[in-house]
Amino acid sequence: MTGPLDGILVVDLTRALAGPHAGMMLGDLGARVIKVESPGSGDDTRGWGPPFVQPEGAARESTYFLSTNRNKESVTLDLKDDGDKELLRELVRRADVLLENFRPGTLARLGFGTDVLADLNPRLVTLSISGFGHDGPEGSRAGYDQIAQGEGGLMSLTGSGPDDPQRVGVPIGDLLAGMYGAYGVLAALVERERTGRGQVVRTSLLAAIVGVHAFQGTRWTVAGEVGRAQGNHHPSITPYGLFHCKGGSIQLSCGSEGLWRRLCAEFGLDPEAPGMATNGDRVGNREQVVELLERTFADTPAEELLARLAAAGVPAGKVRTLDEVYGWDQTLSQGLLIDVEHATLGRLQLPGPPLRFFTATPDGETETTRREHAAPPVLGGSDAEIRAWLSGPEA
Repeated sequence: MTGPLDGILVVDLTRALAGPHAGMMLGDLGARVIKVESPGSGDDTRGWGPPFVQPEGAARESTYFLSTNRNKESVTLDLKDDGDKELLRELVRRADVLLENFRPGTLARLGFGTDVLADLNPRLVTLSISGFGHDGPEGSRAGYDQIAQGEGGLMSLTGSGPDDPQRVGVPIGDLLAGMYGAYGVLAALVERERTGRGQVVRTSLLAAIVGVHAFQGTRWTVAGEVGRAQGNHHPSITPYGLFHCKGGSIQLSCGSEGLWRRLCAEFGLDPEAPGMATNGDRVGNREQVVELLERTFADTPAEELLARLAAAGVPAGKVRTLDEVYGWDQTLSQGLLIDVEHATLGRLQLPGPPLRFFTATPDGETETTRREHAAPPVLGGSDAEIRAWLSGPEA
């Protein structure tokens, strides 16, 4: 169960999050991912903390780094050193994929522009991730997630209201750029099977954020409406959001008129009441709908309320903290918590890959999901092995 990308070699020159996340996704799928790091310091995220595991000494590891570098090896190369540059050239010759997220133009200045890479390995697929795009009037800007969330409009849609812009609680621009990048790499590898040649795949934090505007994007481009933050309720569906009840809160979604009628039947409400008969009516009277439901739920504890909603067939759920998520049997059943053995820290539990694979059989399905995962590497943990391999003949 090595994964669908078994046999693919990825050279990962990236640091921080967007590129490393793409590399980790490819590693999860079975590719061999060699992470190239600067001697001495390594990936910037090795120093991002606290929290750290083993806060003092050489064994200190950042939990940030651990979050995005499983299923990789680490080799240290100084890209200003001629000998190490030659080792990188040899890596490129053997690779299927190269990942980089330097500021546009940096890799070319180091002597590894796209023309050089193509000459070294015409079959190479290169993923290049930038902050705001590789060209255009602001293509040279450095990319940082929270800045991109603001520039890309996401913060204007997130928060309690129009005057309270908020960033998403994870670096979503970085993560999305990594996901789009991995998706582009897979498409380029498929096309290489037809053409025999690799190509350059480019994306950016800006492109990734704009790429998930979804209905908020067409709300402006088609309808001419500028969406703004409005808290925990959907701008186009009502009721859909967070509702307070006795001692807590729950979330529910009535994405159809049938669900609205089920909700009303369960709690003795009139689905045809003035201003509430259709979704359009309810969106126009959202405050009144929310007030009505919270008044209805006021004397019902959250667990009882969720049980009643489930019995009525109305989608609903809790707002869980992360410790509750990782202790939830449903999370565990999906393989979203994995055990790994770290070279210096010993046994660790990490968030697991979000994909599972199955093969159809006469008796149903057989799961072929990768079960064994490698812990994030210590800095230069594979130096001797990889340098010896690159000095020998290509297998």
